[in-house]
Amino acid sequence: MIKEAIILAGGLGTRLQEAVPDLPKAMAPVAGHPFLTHVIRYLLAQGIERFIFSLGYKHEVIEEYLETEFPYLNYVIVLEQQPLGTGGAIKFALASSIERDVLIVNGDTLFSVDIDVLKEKHIQDQSECTIALKPMRHFDRYGVVETNDDGRVLRFIEKKFVEKGNINGGIYILNKVNFLKRTFPKVFSFEKDYLAKYVDAIPFYGIVEDKYFIDIGIPADFERAQRELKQSPLKLKEVDDTWTLFLDRDGVINKNKDDSYIFHKGEFQFIDGVKEALAKLHDVFGKIIIITNQRGIGKGLMDEKALGEIHQHMLDEIEQAGGWIDALYYCVINDDKHHDRKPNPGMILEAGRMYPEIDFSKSIMVGDKMSDMQLGRNTGVYTIMITSSQSGDLQSHPDVDMRFDSLKEFAEKF
Repeated sequence: MIKEAIILAGGLGTRLQEAVPDLPKAMAPVAGHPFLTHVIRYLLAQGIERFIFSLGYKHEVIEEYLETEFPYLNYVIVLEQQPLGTGGAIKFALASSIERDVLIVNGDTLFSVDIDVLKEKHIQDQSECTIALKPMRHFDRYGVVETNDDGRVLRFIEKKFVEKGNINGGIYILNKVNFLKRTFPKVFSFEKDYLAKYVDAIPFYGIVEDKYFIDIGIPADFERAQRELKQSPLKLKEVDDTWTLFLDRDGVINKNKDDSYIFHKGEFQFIDGVKEALAKLHDVFGKIIIITNQRGIGKGLMDEKALGEIHQHMLDEIEQAGGWIDALYYCVINDDKHHDRKPNPGMILEAGRMYPEIDFSKSIMVGDKMSDMQLGRNTGVYTIMITSSQSGDLQSHPDVDMRFDSLKEFAEKF
């Protein structure tokens, strides 16, 4: 898997300054969040575990944003002291990379390609750089990338009006080792001084992905992004057995033990009405899966044997009441930035790999903390907040689709 990504977010955004003055382009507000949030969440949902942010113009704005909104993200920042061009920025960022093959994206563009497919093409062709290509019609804003039948890039054509063609979507997988063997000036263009210059000598490959694409570089597309990236409303009447229900445990299924942990099954107390609610929800959803952090084990306060006994007790009681849990994932790791610890998406992505029929766009995450809501958004899943001592008093939030006082109240909607 491709686990590491460089996000280029150091540009001035000159053409967008009229719409969003005094902000880096990647921080332009789009559908309730900075645009960069949409980019990060797309990458998290694709399994990226480590991020390198290449910053320049107004870098302090993005640094503060990451510290505040993504404290759980595993990332490093590289700061351009002067503009280095796209190539110079990439080369500079690669010094902080720990992988051989690195994903590279732009912080002002969202192209929802399948990174696994891109990776397979990259490995299959032994490509030094593999480019995600977007088919477009009637455009003059982008150049065209010509390839042969195998996807080998033949040439890059400068911007001009064309009826149809494949453009460089600004997403690459780059073989870092081979790239760094080459000599470049400190400031250079990745597109012109690397791709276009070496296209005849180096095996560059492209793969066409006709997926969602938006570049907010001009005001018209910035406005279009406001509409297209807005979260679609959750309609419970459309839920059926093709949907998946993800559940947090503490505060949703059982009563919270505030500032502590459930150490043995004798301390485990179902919230009133939960077992009956799960029996009803079992008849509605195709799958019900529990996703829970259990840091008490990582802290050495309990062991997995005790946790196993708690979970077996819970599952037995749910089944006896007519419900069923298809899978249970828990993370015992104490490191807040670990990929498996909520709101990072490792556990929910593992569920998707175990059950390929799961469609995250037809899934709901129910929890009692903002970390559960963030987990949902980080994987493209709808969210429901259950009121508890840990849910806070926010009456509205762009990451919360619905709020209920209990799982019982939620189940009564079906």
